[in-house]
Amino acid sequence: MANKIKVLVAEDSTVIRMFLVHLLESDPKISVIGAVADGQAALEFVKNSKPDVILMDINMPRMDGFEATRRIMETKAVPIVICSATSNVKDTVITFRAMEAGAIACIEKPLGHAHEDFEVTAATMLETVKLMSEVKVVRRTARPELMAAKIQQEQWQRAPIEIKVIGIGASTGGPPALQTILSGLNKDFAVPILVVQHITPSFITGMCDWLNQTTSLQVQIASHGIMPLPGHVYLAPDDFHLGIGTDGKILLSREHPENYLRPSVAFLFRSLAAVYGPRALGILLTGMGRDGAIELKVMKDLHAITIAQDKDSSVVHGMPGVAIALGAATHVLPPDRIANALIALVNHKNAASRS
Repeated sequence: MANKIKVLVAEDSTVIRMFLVHLLESDPKISVIGAVADGQAALEFVKNSKPDVILMDINMPRMDGFEATRRIMETKAVPIVICSATSNVKDTVITFRAMEAGAIACIEKPLGHAHEDFEVTAATMLETVKLMSEVKVVRRTARPELMAAKIQQEQWQRAPIEIKVIGIGASTGGPPALQTILSGLNKDFAVPILVVQHITPSFITGMCDWLNQTTSLQVQIASHGIMPLPGHVYLAPDDFHLGIGTDGKILLSREHPENYLRPSVAFLFRSLAAVYGPRALGILLTGMGRDGAIELKVMKDLHAITIAQDKDSSVVHGMPGVAIALGAATHVLPPDRIANALIALVNHKNAASRS
């Protein structure tokens, strides 16, 4: 028991709650120390006992998963994994609000043994719980909606060459970091932004809607063959690599996975380097592994501006940490400083018109 990962399950359905407990305890490394029916009960539980991970549902009576996450992260921080059905877009939007409040991962709720995706979703849940138990989280001292106001105003020199496109790669902890960056940009931002976010399949639509609600940019799931527009953000769809073709149009590909991933950040950064060279800007945010780190170095070697998220603000400093170790980053910044940097770095057209 002492060496096992201690998990609290918060799920309103008695049947599903018992099912999740059964699945979790089928892994010899996991012990369920509590199972409650709503967010209020979860909040009361952690006041007296601290689990290593909380598996949190979204729709629950008395207190939903978002509010429970917010209160727990403001009082007694614990790694929280949102376990939600993906068929309801409204639920997935609330899932990302919970991530904004401090949850560090979201997974699809495993269905019954007879479901065709059961083995995959069950394995994902167990692996996520084990990995997230190792993440060090800190107590949130301010509500997420107030944190955006703390973006630092700094002086940045504009880039020596006009930037045409920005590519962003992220994994674990990426959605709130990405939202912090995008919420600091105006709707008339001068270049398009392409994003690869490693995320559980079927959550990308909810993430897109959440970003549209919390930023002034136009966020959409990328479509093959369209010309990316300034002030628009294009998210890689499930199971497709995202890149730029030689004609400047968005390229979606079903080529083999890279770093066991599709979409991969490596594919995105490599295409930006090939097509735009120093006129592209690459950003590698929090996440496990090393996807995109080598390709960010390729961009830098072509004299592109490259940014890696700093360790203190990263949920997992894998991808950006590897990039920094490779010397791939021209700047190392937290998300709340990246937006300000981007505004200055891409501000060429207005500067040119005044000269």
